[in-house]
Amino acid sequence: MKKYIFYFLIFPIIVSAQINESDSLKVKASLSVTGLWQSGNVETLILRGRTDFSVRPWKKWVFKNTNSYVYQAFDKNKADSDFLSLNFLYFNPEKRFYPQVLGFISTNFRREIVQRYLVGAGGTYQIIQGEKSWLKASLTFEFEETDFRRDVFNRPQFNGNNIIDTFRSTIWISGKYELFKKKVILKHQSFYQPSLEDSDNYRWQADLSAEFPVWKHLSFKINYLRTFESVVIQGQEEEDEFLTFGFTLKSF
Repeated sequence: MKKYIFYFLIFPIIVSAQINESDSLKVKASLSVTGLWQSGNVETLILRGRTDFSVRPWKKWVFKNTNSYVYQAFDKNKADSDFLSLNFLYFNPEKRFYPQVLGFISTNFRREIVQRYLVGAGGTYQIIQGEKSWLKASLTFEFEETDFRRDVFNRPQFNGNNIIDTFRSTIWISGKYELFKKKVILKHQSFYQPSLEDSDNYRWQADLSAEFPVWKHLSFKINYLRTFESVVIQGQEEEDEFLTFGFTLKSF
């Protein structure tokens, strides 16, 4: 756990919320921390942190980095310790349609994923363009390799090899909506990611949040995360859900 907390802290957290890469600001950063703690007959700890950072290294280019970490323990027994780093490079993101390249790396304790990496490219279309509210859809294509700790899976055709690689396509939907004169900010980011080689290998994720601004740079946050993976180690559940509460600190 200490190693991934260190990664989370040193990745772009300059002032350190989902950042819109189409905004004109040269540098933007945010940090959100949500969690749940219970003690007594059962001790439960759930912690979720996320940093978002974007910068314009050149006039028409934007680099965006998102790092998230999830930790969960029951009676001091670790159940989750998951790290995810998403990295995008966009060209002309102010346009209605713009291209992008991407690279991800992740780990997952519960699913016994030692490391997963993914690289690819695609494009984004802005359905709604605006500073206060926006909606985007993206289509990307990637190569992925996942290194598991074991080689016995819920789908027998993958048994015998702890490394699974495949080509994927991903459909992304993301948006932000300011309501009641910015007293409530709704955000969402979801994707569906099938394999282009095997219809039994797919995953999806939905990340929903509501923020209630306390002052300009600080908001109270409610976050709901739901994930699904079709290929998991034998005996594991395919779906996970997290509901957490906390705060978001941002530089803009």
